[in-house]
Amino acid sequence: MTNRRQTVLLIGASGTLGRALHDTLTARGHTVRTVGRFSGELRYDITDPSRIAALYEAAGPVDAVVSAAGTVPYKPLAEFGPDDWRAAFTGKVLGQVELVRQGLAHVAERGSFTLITGVLAHEPIVTGAAAALANGAVEAFVRAAAVEIAPRRVNAVSPNVFTESLDVYGDFFPGMGSVPSARVAEAYVRSVEGAQTGQVYRL
Repeated sequence: MTNRRQTVLLIGASGTLGRALHDTLTARGHTVRTVGRFSGELRYDITDPSRIAALYEAAGPVDAVVSAAGTVPYKPLAEFGPDDWRAAFTGKVLGQVELVRQGLAHVAERGSFTLITGVLAHEPIVTGAAAALANGAVEAFVRAAAVEIAPRRVNAVSPNVFTESLDVYGDFFPGMGSVPSARVAEAYVRSVEGAQTGQVYRL
C-alpha cells in the first residue's frame, strides 16, 4: 500500500461522484487533473477513442486514472433496439476500456486505473437492462485486464444509487437503499492507494 502523493486524472469531474472524488483525493494530498466533456481543466469526450489519445497527450504522465463517467439509456426491454445497445456500449464501456488500453503508455509503471460500474450489474431493475449489460461488461473487462497489465493495476467501483440523487432516481430503486458519494469516493481511494487489482468494490 502507498499513500504517496500522486497525479490523478479524474474523468467526469463535474458530476456528483466526480466532485466528491475531487474533494477526497485533493484532501489526501494528490494532484487532481479534471476531465469532462464540457467542463474541467481538460475537455475531451471519452466516448471517442481518438479523443482519448488526445487527452493522454495533453495530460502527460500520470500515476492514476479514475473514471466517474458513463451514460446508458433506460427504457423497457421490449422498446430497445440495436441503437440503444450500441449507445450503452459507447456511453459506458468503450470509453473506459480505451482509457485503460491507451493509458498503458501514459500511466506510471505501478500506477492504477479505477473504473465505474454500478449496482445494476448484480441487482437489475425494470428499464435497466442496458445498464446491467454495460456494468457487467466493464466488470468482466477489469478482471481480464488485471491479468495482463501488471504491475499496473485496475479495479472497478460498483455503487448503489447515490443518496444525493434519491430525489431524482429513488423511485427506480425501491427498497434498495443508497450510498453517499463520499463513501463511494473512499472506495476509489482504496483502489488508487492500495495494492489490489482485478477487484470490484461494491457499495
